[in-house]
Amino acid sequence: MTPRIQVLADTGDALLDRLAAVRAGGDIPLIGDDRWPQAQWEAVREQAATVPVPEDAAWATLTSGTSGSPRIVLRTAASWERSFGAISALLAGPGEMQPPTDLSDQQILLPSPPASSLTLFSLAHALSGGPRPVQPTSPDAAGATLFHGTPQALRSLLARDAAPQLRTALVGGSPLDASLRAEAEDRGIRIVSYYGAAELSFVAVDTGQGLRAFPGVELAVREGELWVRSSFTALTTLPGVPQTSTGPLRRDGDWASVGDLASLEDGQLTVHGRVDGAILTASATVIPEEVEAGLRQLPGIADALVVGLPVGDVGAGGGIGALVAAILEPEPGIDPPTARELKHLAAQRFTLSHRPRLWFHGTLPRTASGKPARAEALRRLRAGEVERCG
Repeated sequence: MTPRIQVLADTGDALLDRLAAVRAGGDIPLIGDDRWPQAQWEAVREQAATVPVPEDAAWATLTSGTSGSPRIVLRTAASWERSFGAISALLAGPGEMQPPTDLSDQQILLPSPPASSLTLFSLAHALSGGPRPVQPTSPDAAGATLFHGTPQALRSLLARDAAPQLRTALVGGSPLDASLRAEAEDRGIRIVSYYGAAELSFVAVDTGQGLRAFPGVELAVREGELWVRSSFTALTTLPGVPQTSTGPLRRDGDWASVGDLASLEDGQLTVHGRVDGAILTASATVIPEEVEAGLRQLPGIADALVVGLPVGDVGAGGGIGALVAAILEPEPGIDPPTARELKHLAAQRFTLSHRPRLWFHGTLPRTASGKPARAEALRRLRAGEVERCG
C-alpha cells in the first residue's frame, strides 16, 4: 500500500510515541510548526494529501525557508539510518566507546522545534537507539549531556547556563563562529559542527580542524559549486507552499547539489553560501555569508545578516545592482556601534565592493530552527520596519 503523509502537531513529550506509531503503520510523519498561521497549516495538509508519494518514502521534513517558503523533503528510512553510527561516534567522542556506540542512556537537548529537519533527525535517531530527546523547557534539561541545534541556540544556552552537564554539542544549520566555539570549549564542551542541508543530510563535519567530508560522503566542486555523492540524499523535494518551484535540489547521476558555492583544498571544505543568495552590486558578486562572518568579529556584535537591497527601494542611481545592507544584532546590554563607527571598521576589513552601504540594527528574524531568515529580513527592510544605525 502506498504510504501517505500525516501532518502532525508538536505534541511535546508524546511526540516520539506518535512518530513511532505513524512509522509502524507504514505512513510518513511530517511535523508542523505551532507558530504557523492557520492558512499555512491548511496549505501543507492539502499538499500532503494530494501529491504523489514514492513507495519507499519514510520521513518528510521541511527545508528551513531561509530564502522563501519552506518545501517538503521526502526521504527513505535508510537515508538517515546509515548515518546514525557515525553521529553516535561523534557525540560519544574519540576513545570513549568502541562501535557500536550506544547512547540510549543519555539525553540530548533539542532546542529547535520538531518541524526543523535537524531536530526530526535526532528524533528518528532516538527511535533507533540514539540518545533520548529533551526540550529546553523539560525538567530533565539540566541533566542533558548532549546537544543538537543551531549556533544561536547554543549561544542562548551558554548565556543562561541552562545545561551544566553538557559535554558534547552537535551544531549545524548555519556557520559557527570561532568565538562561540572557543567559549563552549572553555566550559569543557566538545564542539562538533557540521555543514548539511535538508535535501542532502550531513555533508561535512568539523571537530576543530576545519570542515571535511562526513563519513561516507564524497565531495566535488564544479565551477565553484559543491556537488555531493552519498547514500544520505533525499528522494525528492516537493513544490513549496504555496506551490512554486521544487527548490534547489539537482541531480547528475549519483551526485546531487543544492547550489552552494564552495572551495575544496587538500580535503578541507569552505562553503561560501547559496548561489541564489549572491548579491550583484557594482559589477561584483558578494556572498552574504562571507560578509556576515567578518561582521560577527566586530566588537559588540552578537550576530549579523546581509542581504541585497534593490536600488529602487532606496532611490539609488542605476548601474549599481543591489546595495549590500547589513542588519546587526548587538550583544545584550551593549549599545550598537554608530553608522560612522561601522563604516570605519568595515573599511579596515572588507574590499570596497563588500562593504555594506546600509546599516541597521535590531533582533534578526529567524526561521523555526533558528537560522537567520533572509526573505523575511528583506521584507522588513523594504517595508521600513528595521531601524537604521545612527
